[in-house]
Amino acid sequence: MFYFAAAVSDFYVPWEEMAEHKIQSASGPLDMRLAQVPKMLPVLRKEWAPAAFCISFKLETDSKILLEKADMALKRYKMHAVVANELLSRKEEVIVVTSSGNITVRRDKSQAGNDVENPLIKILVGRHSAYIEDPDT
Repeated sequence: MFYFAAAVSDFYVPWEEMAEHKIQSASGPLDMRLAQVPKMLPVLRKEWAPAAFCISFKLETDSKILLEKADMALKRYKMHAVVANELLSRKEEVIVVTSSGNITVRRDKSQAGNDVENPLIKILVGRHSAYIEDPDT
């Protein structure tokens, strides 16, 4: 199982464009051009581990596009599940997007110290176990 819990960043400053020394504020306004981080999920799925059970995450700040983007990631990268989470509510609720439907996972507020990860992990372990039994599911 590969569990891609978070992207460090979608953008970066290439080494060859990094300043060698401290940027001086006296130079005036700063313009920065960021490069996109290469997408590694297709490489993993096609070349490195095509038979692995793969789960990725999709974090958005706009709830209106979250599920659409998670569904696109599910299909584009051939994930077995995409955990869709909105920035403001990610500690309370996430949605597991799969080809067979979506599962809303909420934190159990009745138990102290519980977080959304506990029920999320149970669902994902169950999905992984089913995949091991029948990879075509």
